[in-house]
Amino acid sequence: MNCPFCRNDDSRVVDSRPVEDGTAIRRRRECPQCGQRFSTQELSLLNIIKRSGATEPFSREKVLVGVRKACQGRPVNEDDLVLLAQRVEETLRRTGQAEIEAQEVGMAILAPLRELDEVAYLRYASVYRNFASLEDFEGEIALLRALPSSNSPIASDSQRNTSNTEQSTNASQKINS
Repeated sequence: MNCPFCRNDDSRVVDSRPVEDGTAIRRRRECPQCGQRFSTQELSLLNIIKRSGATEPFSREKVLVGVRKACQGRPVNEDDLVLLAQRVEETLRRTGQAEIEAQEVGMAILAPLRELDEVAYLRYASVYRNFASLEDFEGEIALLRALPSSNSPIASDSQRNTSNTEQSTNASQKINS
């Protein structure tokens, strides 16, 4: 790193700390020649490779726009959407790759969106996976029923039913004892 004061091509890192939700690092540096201190900021780049082959920087805002459309009219607040976009970015950054296919971004959105709202998930999946028929929807709904998420009313009902069955069995055992 060149010193902005004397143009010496060497500097020593005095302090480092993460900034911007951990997506960047701020470094405080000192020039050994002139003794001046200066700050630098290092960003980790995350580029998306579109279907056309073009690349563009990852944008949380683009994730938010797509998910907002799927959540339109649903009981989902903006804070939940912002957290979802952050989770998606963290998931993609954890891969350690500097360039990621657009397809992988869509896949990274599906799981947290399903946890947030299953109807919004179906809407997003129908566009993302190009549902062409009623059978596509039926197949996805069958998967949702087979593997309910923790926030799903289906999961809550089955947990309640299991709990009620256990309570009934325990009560029967006490009466018979």
